[in-house]
Amino acid sequence: MGNKVGIRKFCFGFLVFAMAIVFVPEIKAEAATNEELQAVSKIFDANYYAMMYPDVAARGGGSPLYLLNHYIYHGVNEGRNASATFNATDYKNRYPDLAAMYGDNMLAYAVHYGVAGAAEGRDGTPATGVVEVVPPTNVKLLGVYCTDYDATAPRGSNIATAAKNIGVKVLAPGQTFSASNSIGPRTSANGFVEAPVFIAKQHAMGLGGGVCQVSSTIYAATKMAGISVSERHPHSLPVYYLPEGWDATISWGSLDLKFANPYDTNMLVCVMADTGKLTAALYLEQ
Repeated sequence: MGNKVGIRKFCFGFLVFAMAIVFVPEIKAEAATNEELQAVSKIFDANYYAMMYPDVAARGGGSPLYLLNHYIYHGVNEGRNASATFNATDYKNRYPDLAAMYGDNMLAYAVHYGVAGAAEGRDGTPATGVVEVVPPTNVKLLGVYCTDYDATAPRGSNIATAAKNIGVKVLAPGQTFSASNSIGPRTSANGFVEAPVFIAKQHAMGLGGGVCQVSSTIYAATKMAGISVSERHPHSLPVYYLPEGWDATISWGSLDLKFANPYDTNMLVCVMADTGKLTAALYLEQ
């Protein structure tokens, strides 16, 4: 979008209090950053969203991550409620000071509420459309993370294929998740193409180049969730899409990313790749 109204100049990660002013992170309406994702995930209720908007849930194939992404990229601009306690349009209309800062950047209001507004006691409650919902299955977000990739490059095609292969994996209590097995063999028959890879600290080309970004983004989600992994290997060279120590390379038949469900109920491993955004999230059934 060309509209730059509402873009802020402050870093996410903590609230800075100075002269009684609370600063919140920069918003880019055209593409949510990982920091914006973290903020919105605090106020988003996947159970509520699924029951409130069955049209969206029907397209999501049972993925709560699909619902979160739908809200961030579509629902917030369509005036949909993030939960029974937040609607961005109503939040904007109640607070002229925020409207002066963010204009029509609706994602900015959701991020502000998640970062500062709720703590300030601001009212984000939807003016209309709130109904009591009792979903058949409740899920709780444990951790979520997103990384950027070039959707037009060959490695972007591999990332999309790998993410689709994982989709939503249900882990029973004690069951182990294997990123490599969930993605499947990286062969041309399985839809993978040649793309850049790291081999012994050298840049090369290989079938399935880019799938390690999927395993790495999942690993980042486990770190956000505080879940220990039983197997993880760093790349031989630094990666551009994650902080140092947050990556997890995989190789068919040898290196893998593995972790077990430590809870007494099912855990969902959800992965989505869409237009240059790769998102991984872990949910717990309650």
